[in-house]
Amino acid sequence: MLELRNVSLTYTNEKTSVPALRGINLKLQKGKSYAIIGPSGSGKTSLLLLMAGLLKPTRGEIDFLGERLCRPHQKMALILQEYGLLPWKTVWENAALGLKIRGASKEDISTSLQPILNELGLRDVISRYPNQVSGGQKQRVALARALALNPELLLMDEPLSALDALTRENLQHLMLKIWFQHRITIVLVTHSIEEAVFLGQEIIVLFQCPGQIKAVVANPLMGAEDFRNDLNFHQKCTEIRTILEDSAHYEQISQAG
Repeated sequence: MLELRNVSLTYTNEKTSVPALRGINLKLQKGKSYAIIGPSGSGKTSLLLLMAGLLKPTRGEIDFLGERLCRPHQKMALILQEYGLLPWKTVWENAALGLKIRGASKEDISTSLQPILNELGLRDVISRYPNQVSGGQKQRVALARALALNPELLLMDEPLSALDALTRENLQHLMLKIWFQHRITIVLVTHSIEEAVFLGQEIIVLFQCPGQIKAVVANPLMGAEDFRNDLNFHQKCTEIRTILEDSAHYEQISQAG
């Protein structure tokens, strides 16, 4: 579905150049769920924005659905960390925004959006404004807006990081349920090892700056019943933590050298 070939990214201005990513080679398969994890400054968000077509690689190529990716694609949806809700619009208006921008009629918006809002438990708050709903409900609104676009690829940048632990776990279960029902290809950026293991069939571990892929870890039991309480879940978390710790140790040695 999405392929990155020898992709590098450098941010530049008049005085300085800052390398963000280097030599990224990655293939994402349709219908799978991926988690991207790595230390701060390893280029996780930059990689996601490249996948979204919002940034262009300094070097290398990105293909989406067999064509060169040069700009955001209608078969993609992106959820940012701060949800991106407009405070002067209601829950319904925020959720419908993407469809409205695409020129959908009121009837089509209603037909598409109503079942999604019901599924996400937002039916009773559609007339409220963002400052009148909880953090978890705001995240559900952002998710509803993305799902209403019927994307084949859903990209998420630490969407649950600002939530309390219980709300976060509840939304992780909701995201898993949505993935099972819709089989959208999902790419999730997270700084939580447990979240990466719970939601990623494959876990992409970045390290250093500029960011590089340290490992792509298969997680075949992702989605299994009661996985969070399974010994395999904790073993996989330990595996990812070990890779991250080894990467941090390598980086310290490199900087000292």
